[in-house]
Amino acid sequence: MMYQVIIVIHVLLGLGVVGLVLMQQGKGADAGAAFGTGSSGSVFGAQGAASFLSRATAILATLFFMTSLGLAVMNSKQGAAYDLMNSPKAEQDTLGIPEAGSAKETGNPSPKSEEVPVVAPAETGIEQSVEKK
Repeated sequence: MMYQVIIVIHVLLGLGVVGLVLMQQGKGADAGAAFGTGSSGSVFGAQGAASFLSRATAILATLFFMTSLGLAVMNSKQGAAYDLMNSPKAEQDTLGIPEAGSAKETGNPSPKSEEVPVVAPAETGIEQSVEKK
């Protein structure tokens, strides 16, 4: 139960970090504030929004990092995990399909060229029109 709660918190923290990063303005947005188009009269003050968003992003990123480590520790203590490198080697072909050129080994003789049926090539419309001209 605790594992699922931490997973939910982890996902919400991840979405919060993404949302806060997208809400922040880039460095190029400060040039417009010098000419009077900035948000100096905003709720947080002239630089208050930038510091608030960056601080909130740092806090959420730290919590996200902590939940990542917590999930890793909890997952490592749940039991032996399946390790691909320690799995047994795959066995060879057990269907009995013979290798190429091993007809002598299995006792099945290869058919003679006289016994193999031959189908005459089909005539296409292109060949017939060439023969008529």
